[in-house]
Amino acid sequence: MAARALMIQGTGSDVGKSLIVTGLARAFTRRGLRVRPFKPQNMSNNAAVTADGGEIGRAQALQARAARVAATVHMNPVLLKPQSETGAQVVVQGKVAGATKARDYQAMKPRLLCAVLDSFGRLALEADLVLVEGAGSSSEVNLRTGDIANMGFARAADVPVVLVGDIDRGGVIASLVGTKAVIDPADAATVVGFIVNRFRGDPSLFGDGLEVIAAKTGWPALGLVPHFDAAHRLPAEDALGLPTAPRGQGLKIAVLAYPRIANFDDFDPLRLEPSVNLVFVRPGEALPGDAALVILPGSKATIADLAALRNSGWDIDIEAHVRRGGHVLGICGGYQMLGRSVADPHGIEGPPDTAAGLGLLPVDTVLEGGKVLVEVAGETAAGSVPFKGYEMHVGRTTGAVRPLLRLDNGHDQGAVSADGRIAGCYIHGLLTDDRQRRYWLQRLGGMASPFDYEADLEATLDLLAEHVEAHIDCDRLLALARIPHLTSSG
Repeated sequence: MAARALMIQGTGSDVGKSLIVTGLARAFTRRGLRVRPFKPQNMSNNAAVTADGGEIGRAQALQARAARVAATVHMNPVLLKPQSETGAQVVVQGKVAGATKARDYQAMKPRLLCAVLDSFGRLALEADLVLVEGAGSSSEVNLRTGDIANMGFARAADVPVVLVGDIDRGGVIASLVGTKAVIDPADAATVVGFIVNRFRGDPSLFGDGLEVIAAKTGWPALGLVPHFDAAHRLPAEDALGLPTAPRGQGLKIAVLAYPRIANFDDFDPLRLEPSVNLVFVRPGEALPGDAALVILPGSKATIADLAALRNSGWDIDIEAHVRRGGHVLGICGGYQMLGRSVADPHGIEGPPDTAAGLGLLPVDTVLEGGKVLVEVAGETAAGSVPFKGYEMHVGRTTGAVRPLLRLDNGHDQGAVSADGRIAGCYIHGLLTDDRQRRYWLQRLGGMASPFDYEADLEATLDLLAEHVEAHIDCDRLLALARIPHLTSSG
């Protein structure tokens, strides 16, 4: 175990843990250290395919990119992908291990700790520094028994903890001091300092606040981090990151934000396009009548989300959109919905069921077989416009008459209507590729853009690294990180 390690935990969900770990990963990598990100347990339907043929949370894939290394399944050994209000698919070291209800999962966690510690040990062998991200809140003492995401992992792996509080949501003094008050003293002893995140205004006005927290907790202040204005340019981890309002003028593209939306980061490049007004339409809202393109994104529960689509009246809105001459694109689960039928005979995504699709493409889908997790490349069947992306799906779709894409391996992918206005495929990241995005915008009558998404993403990661280095005592963080001594339990 050669690497030092440091864990970033939070007083609550969405306090900015992922962003801080991402910034630290790029900052320490720029110093010449071999950095590896690690999150023992994540809950997200935004996932990424790894170089070793599995899947992990999108945030850990972004952190790997910040560290300038290929993402591996060991960076997020337990991934929970919600399928209902109380149940989720469980992915262990990149592979689907089954589905479980929330209460039953509590009994599973101690058994999963072995996989978590195994993955952590593997990363530590190839790194100088492992940056660990916690999940949710450290103060959820009702979930502490068997915990593998926060203090349970920190204790089992002997990793020091830095606690992050979010001042933007209010009550940051109470959240940090309250965490010290409610957690077990042995857990509190793992905390080596705290960071206050998302500060706005004059930092000198919060100096007394930092002193109060330090005095009442015994933990030193390690940083007061202002709000990072460019955070919206980075992929969000979960649906909390969905934009809440349209951006303004430009070619309008509407994305259906059904309840189990997955991999909506597919559309980040469209959101950042200067000539595009990307709108996420939520249940209960009508599709905008002036949209040039309606996108049906991926889904973690296709049949359930298809029902939600109909309950929202979106099927009627889509029919009207098509009659007006509008375009429709389905990605993964959205592609399945555009067909004639979707069958789940084995109950992979919910109770066994078969549902009629929207009937806009002459295809049928059966959810069966192993999960496809693969990076792909190819070109459009018409026009030969190249692309790179990835497949992440369960199911076999048949019946396509006109393929949308042709893969480099010679296989056809997806389907397109005779008039070219309705299309679907399994390729995530299709519109992340600048060449494809420009092609689609031109087809829709929009402006060809010089926007380079990959270059913009790299520049934003560098800005984030500079931001955290300016406001966090990174030298002290390195000094506080230590070589862990693994035990079997917390």
